[in-house]
Amino acid sequence: MKTIHEFEIKKMLRLASEAREKAYAPYSHFRVGACLKTETGAYYLGANIENAAFTPTNCAERTAMFKAIYDGERSFEAIAIISDGLNYTAPCGVCRQVLAEFCSPDMPVICADRDGNYVVHELRELIPMAFTSDDLKNN
Repeated sequence: MKTIHEFEIKKMLRLASEAREKAYAPYSHFRVGACLKTETGAYYLGANIENAAFTPTNCAERTAMFKAIYDGERSFEAIAIISDGLNYTAPCGVCRQVLAEFCSPDMPVICADRDGNYVVHELRELIPMAFTSDDLKNN
């Protein structure tokens, strides 16, 4: 796993917690915030944005990632996720796939509970055998 220092983890969790405050979650009332750090040192924040039809809902992790991609970022150092939940908040399956598209398998994924207690996983632990661009090669 790439090394990430405690100070950096705490900073990212603080930023993710601030992002959580901007969540639009009138249906689930489950607010999630994410902080994605690029290899250039920039931080991209995201919050979940729900929709009454549910399928168009966008998770905090993808909100942060899509903002970064739009700005031209392509290399990422770590992501932190925090929610209103009692348990550590890990990315959903769709978010894991999006992360696998743009992040290295050893990227730290910091999963926190509402109080800021956390665990750190490598992305590859959360999505083993990820489907990537390598799977699209014909030869």
